[in-house]
Amino acid sequence: MNQLDLRDRHAVITGGAAGLGLAIAQRMIASGASVTLWDRDRAAMDAACALLGPQARAVQVDVARHDSVVAALAQTVQPIHALVNSAGITGPNTPLCNYPVDDWQQVMQVNLNGTFYCCREVAGLMQKQGWGRIVNIASVAGKDGNPNASAYSASKAAVIALTKSLGKELAQTGVRINCVTPAAVKTAIFDQMTPAHIEFMLSKIPMGRFGLPEEIAALVSWLCTDDCSFSTGAVFDLSGGRSTY
Repeated sequence: MNQLDLRDRHAVITGGAAGLGLAIAQRMIASGASVTLWDRDRAAMDAACALLGPQARAVQVDVARHDSVVAALAQTVQPIHALVNSAGITGPNTPLCNYPVDDWQQVMQVNLNGTFYCCREVAGLMQKQGWGRIVNIASVAGKDGNPNASAYSASKAAVIALTKSLGKELAQTGVRINCVTPAAVKTAIFDQMTPAHIEFMLSKIPMGRFGLPEEIAALVSWLCTDDCSFSTGAVFDLSGGRSTY
């Protein structure tokens, strides 16, 4: 493991109790940070904190609700030096013409609105303290548009645009906002997808394999360091060669 310096930094990680969020928490703690996990699943958070040790705390939150994000922030240790928006859902794999409206709205509420709510509440605090890092987890689907995943693709495209907009707004402050666009990474989120869709995603990756959570965590953690000083509003691919543009 390459050494990253996150000593004396405190990060909030949404969806931090499992999957990419948990891998990011592990890498950040290994780099010297303390973390607060924001997640809906209390049991999963308790298990994650037991695994991560004393540098981890947890606050229950539903990022799809603005009032829940505000309440979680009030319960979170300050200052917050880094925010990683990792909470997300895929929604069903079905053609757009048959896409259930309620599922569409839920995907947007979690993936897009949740990212907006967290950025809205935390970015202002970072401006006041004069330093901060925000990393939004988007997806290569937000660049390519995966078939039978219109809501997920659209929500992640919006997260990319949100990142670019906020990055430019705060470019002359000490706050840096970037996003990463992984290709498929094998985590429990695969349980929300059909086998056919999983095979489609794998077929698009020239390396012929899925990404590893620790590979995503390494880049996300670097984006939260002092070394990430001249990148903001940027989009970093982790796609096994799928994205070459």
